[in-house]
Amino acid sequence: MTIQQLKYLIEVVNTGSINEAARNLFISQPTLSKSIKLLETEMGIVIFTRSSKGIILSSDGAEFLSYARQVVEQVNLMERRYLDSPYQEQLLSVSTQHYSFSVDAMVKMIDKYGGDKYQFTLRETRTFEIIEDVKNMTSEVGVLFMSNFNSKVLSQLIKENQLIFEPLFTASPHVFISKDNPLAEKDLVTLEDLTPYPRLAYEQGHNNSFYFTEEILRTLDSPKDILVSDRATLFNCLIGLNGYTISSGVLNADLNGTDIIPVKLDVEDQITVGTLVNKKAQLSRMAKLYLEELEKCIISYNLL
Repeated sequence: MTIQQLKYLIEVVNTGSINEAARNLFISQPTLSKSIKLLETEMGIVIFTRSSKGIILSSDGAEFLSYARQVVEQVNLMERRYLDSPYQEQLLSVSTQHYSFSVDAMVKMIDKYGGDKYQFTLRETRTFEIIEDVKNMTSEVGVLFMSNFNSKVLSQLIKENQLIFEPLFTASPHVFISKDNPLAEKDLVTLEDLTPYPRLAYEQGHNNSFYFTEEILRTLDSPKDILVSDRATLFNCLIGLNGYTISSGVLNADLNGTDIIPVKLDVEDQITVGTLVNKKAQLSRMAKLYLEELEKCIISYNLL
């Protein structure tokens, strides 16, 4: 398997046609077909199925494509960073749970240090994938939380993957709700107060163990449960359905507006949010600058 074969594969998928991909790649159609066939043989899978309508990506091919894109993306980043160029562009990738302060820190870091050319990646993603990203060095920095419930399991997983978790701050649990929710008038809400309202949480895909959830108290039953994959959808449901989600209570009005507010939750528990880095890797300059901005954001929120 070669990088060139992976690039060929991606071009075929992007165009949906071997003929068109061959033209774009400036190679003959038989050469491209042979390259894809050799790749399928070496990997022991069928990447494309043929039909009267053309080629279709198989289920194995779709999975293989996701890995191929990651490999090619990393190679492109390495080439841009280390091959001869007038100057080096700034590079950084961060994987985080759905926290506004993670975004805030990235915005401020780019504004201060981005320069004329850069490539930054900010992935708001699932808990297990954050650990995988930092383990595989797809991301230099991860941001996630621990609680009394999940700390033993996550700490063991972090240790096994030779990662380091550094606490940023510890907060009391809050709920995010719409400013028009009847509970918005309260200074403190109880679990009983929340019973009539839909509970929102971030779905965790195949790794949907309660230990990987982004919200504490997920083991408690809720008559109305909604799983979402992104922050915009969650906020829309909080407003449109008078729902709630349990969080650290840290919210940036400049980034998220004023339609969602935090209200303290009356439970005896704590949430510790921290950063994740790979023990085997030395942090880049941009990663260190991001961590500095992240800490400044936390201080500005009066969390330290």
